Amino acid sequence: MGANSDPNQDGSDEQQRRSEIYTYEAPWHIYAMNWSVRRDKKYRLAIASLLEQYPNRVEIVQLDDSNGEIRSDPTLSFEHPYPPTKVIFIPDKECQKPDLLATSSDFLRIWRISEDDDGGEDDNTHNGTGNSRRVEMKSLLNNNRNSEFCGPVTSFDWNEAEPKRIGTSSIDTTCTIWDIERETVDTQLIAHDKEVYDIAWGGVGVFASVSADGSVRVFDLRDKEHSTIIYESSEPDTPLVRLGWNKQDPRYMATIIMDSAKVVVLDIRFPTLPVVELQRHQASVNAIAWAPHSSCHICTAGDDSQALIWDLSSMGQPVEGGLDPILAYTAGAEIEQLQWSSSQPDWVAIAFASKLQILRV
Repeated sequence: MGANSDPNQDGSDEQQRRSEIYTYEAPWHIYAMNWSVRRDKKYRLAIASLLEQYPNRVEIVQLDDSNGEIRSDPTLSFEHPYPPTKVIFIPDKECQKPDLLATSSDFLRIWRISEDDDGGEDDNTHNGTGNSRRVEMKSLLNNNRNSEFCGPVTSFDWNEAEPKRIGTSSIDTTCTIWDIERETVDTQLIAHDKEVYDIAWGGVGVFASVSADGSVRVFDLRDKEHSTIIYESSEPDTPLVRLGWNKQDPRYMATIIMDSAKVVVLDIRFPTLPVVELQRHQASVNAIAWAPHSSCHICTAGDDSQALIWDLSSMGQPVEGGLDPILAYTAGAEIEQLQWSSSQPDWVAIAFASKLQILRV
């Protein structure tokens, strides 16, 4: 996908190392997946299992640049209750904060990753092997303490501008904004008429969500009583399941309709009318990711086993027959997850069946 190997490179070893695609096979079906952001942890990802049982697994894997292998670190693999709906590393490029990973399933959980060189006051508690590499749960965030039941957390987003804030979405129609440092709820609001399936930050105090009620709504924490409906699906009872907010140009967001092969791109200045619809997938779209380094590129992936990259710079001008992608990659099975690395924007990761692949774009 993308550039060919540089013809000036010497030797096949070097070319092998500079491969365009690396693959890791997990011992289970992968669903949630995310790139690490820290500068000192290149090519590191978290992947999580999709097992129809209570105990699931999360693994932290890393590409070894010297031999082209993606390897799991068994000391950083841990058990997780239910399959995580999402995993995200703390958005901390400059490594100023502890190395944290958040996961969502029945609750939002924050995990601390400790490695040998982390220092820290409890580094003498080795795990019996003289090794202090481990993952420990730092907090379990449950905003429904009065009930033994919980509305499962469908998704969440970590606020890059203010990393103490995480917003979660739930099937109980609410979105909750957490202060993870104080482990308290900043705000909880009824966001939609039905289940909320995804949430995305658009700035410090602004977030958007999508729901089974078919709408995209934008909320400003300075005025919690009101929300702006940016889009409603044209057919009634058509859930919207994923939302991506363009970090490079926050006027634009993209959403996926359940069981639909099209991606709807929206301009929040012109509510209700899609600015473009991407219609080259042959089956349901499962994932979208805006380019972290360009305001007009987006990647989409779906059940047709395809990952497509689109150039939306002509957005708003009608293109006869509709827009075509500029790059296409075909995987070995339906692609369920897609993440574009913000710290290494040449790399996109996809997950299909039990495989994780990272692709140079």
